[in-house]
Amino acid sequence: MILSKLCTLPAYGLGGKYMSLQFVNSLKSGLQSSAKLSFARTTKVQESTLKNVFNGGVARALRQASSSAASTTTELAPSARKAVGYWLMGCTGMVFGAVMLGGVTRLTESGLSMVDWKLLGRSWPQSEIEWQAELEKYRHYPEFQLKNKDITMSDFKFIWLMEYGHRMWGRLIGATFALPAVYFWTKGYFTKSMRRRVPIFGSLILLQGLMGWYMVKSGLDHKNFEGPSDVPRVSQYRLAAHLGAALVLATLFLYNGLDHLIPAQVVKVTSSVRRVRIMAHVCKGFIFLAAFSGAFVAGLDAGLTYNEFPLMGGRLVPTDLLAYEPKLSNVTENPTTVQFNHRMLGMTVFALVHGLWFATRKAKLPPRAYTAANAMLAMTYLQLTLGIATLLLYVPTPVAASHQTGALTLLSLAVWMTHECKLLKYVPK
Repeated sequence: MILSKLCTLPAYGLGGKYMSLQFVNSLKSGLQSSAKLSFARTTKVQESTLKNVFNGGVARALRQASSSAASTTTELAPSARKAVGYWLMGCTGMVFGAVMLGGVTRLTESGLSMVDWKLLGRSWPQSEIEWQAELEKYRHYPEFQLKNKDITMSDFKFIWLMEYGHRMWGRLIGATFALPAVYFWTKGYFTKSMRRRVPIFGSLILLQGLMGWYMVKSGLDHKNFEGPSDVPRVSQYRLAAHLGAALVLATLFLYNGLDHLIPAQVVKVTSSVRRVRIMAHVCKGFIFLAAFSGAFVAGLDAGLTYNEFPLMGGRLVPTDLLAYEPKLSNVTENPTTVQFNHRMLGMTVFALVHGLWFATRKAKLPPRAYTAANAMLAMTYLQLTLGIATLLLYVPTPVAASHQTGALTLLSLAVWMTHECKLLKYVPK
């Protein structure tokens, strides 16, 4: 508007001279060009700014969406995490119970009373006729023919029901695992890592059932007891495999249950903390080996060989330690060697747990780690006492069963200890 008015004037006075209309037109053209250039630059800056803001917002939104999607695969709601955790701990308890019941079944020599096996199980005999039928089946196998010819019906019922209870407990473990697992899977309660582990847990449970029957079959085969001094019993190798798989399954359930219910705390790693973590894993390994070797002791009735402590036949090292040929076979087939090895492993565990406990006194650890170390130390003393009592009292069933239960308890405490050392954070010097 101002430029239009300037253009309509013939001339303007400026320093005594007159400005021509041409000059005014030139001035108008220049101002218009400048205004257009300024507007273009302003518009470009505004467009660039808006574009950056828009792109930044979209990028942030995409990052948030991606983060949210990732979190849904790794993070669970507290209620879902607790539900899965309690389920895993329940499965741990069920396996723990199976190990206890299996120990009593072995100690009462009940395992060979049931001579058939069905995957889904069956009901127990409901009448005397059915009990007679079961006893008649039993009469065709080595344990009756070589050892229990004079067994009464009441004694047979006891050993049969012991074995039946152990088998049905194993099937109950399968149901306790499988039914909640299907529900949690469909509800999305499992993290990505748990979805990989659940099929492994299920396979181990199935393997346990098959291994149990494979073990029993070794005691039903007449070819295994053709010697004059052969005693009908299951193979110590298969018994060890059966127990070892149960120990692995129990520790896996326990470790993952602890992960869901009481996640490990982050602690800075120092040399003393690193030492504790290494010692905790070493202790766990030796406790597992000691418990595993107990299967060979039970399988060979090696606890009845030398019923004294700390000597064996008046010596620290018995004279028949390497009596069998080849020499390596003594480790798993000579009752003297099997008992000696079990003793040595037990004493090694006793020393290692003490070393771990003293190491924790010098390290800054999560509070629960100190509790786990104290519990391990106390349980080690109890376990050693039970082991010595089992020997001196000639393997009474209650004491021997308590000793086996103590082994799994100590292993569980070691698993807890290593779990508490899981998230130790390394800090560079």
